[in-house]
Amino acid sequence: MTWEQIIKELWLLIPLLLSAVLGFLIGFERKLRFKEAGIRTHAIVCIGSALMMVVSKYAFGEMQSDAARVAAQIVSGVGFLGAGIIVYRKQEIHGLTTAAGVWATAGVGMACGGGLYIVAIGATAVLIGMQCILHLNFKPFRNKKFFSVNVHFHRVDGAANKVKEIFGVDRFNHLTIVRKGEDVLYSATLFTDVEFSSTELDRIIIDNSFIDSIERCDDM
Repeated sequence: MTWEQIIKELWLLIPLLLSAVLGFLIGFERKLRFKEAGIRTHAIVCIGSALMMVVSKYAFGEMQSDAARVAAQIVSGVGFLGAGIIVYRKQEIHGLTTAAGVWATAGVGMACGGGLYIVAIGATAVLIGMQCILHLNFKPFRNKKFFSVNVHFHRVDGAANKVKEIFGVDRFNHLTIVRKGEDVLYSATLFTDVEFSSTELDRIIIDNSFIDSIERCDDM
């Protein structure tokens, strides 16, 4: 290996170093929010994507290189990695944003490896800025939170509609009917986006004599 080749390869370390810095910054923002993938994951994905782009561009000569094909394989490969981060737990999907972030971080690494340094830096700034803005405590940015409530009540005229009106829903998610002699008891489960305190639930029971009990279940 000649000195010229050594210097040329040393210059190729620049996109790898830049990708390491950008991956670190994206991962650091995720780490501050205690997400599944943090600094190491994002930095490694970014460096690895940049490395594969550099190798595809320069390792096989101009006539044999096909960087576009390698880029496509990086996109699909990181997609499988992101799928491992997504978890479905308690009727809720966790890790979807982090998985998308890892996938986008691979794009930043590819831009570094392809020599698009300004694009890579700009994309990193956009990604981090968007995450910070969307995590601000503004009402339009908040995810709606739903609560599961189980209500036991007697069948009287308009009872079911009254329960729906109290909790602001248009239907029951689950309804069980039990007949005890002449009395008919309903056990209804519903999801509401209003969080009721124990005092409010007590007041509802007192004001509506046909309701026997109300049980607040775990958040969805």
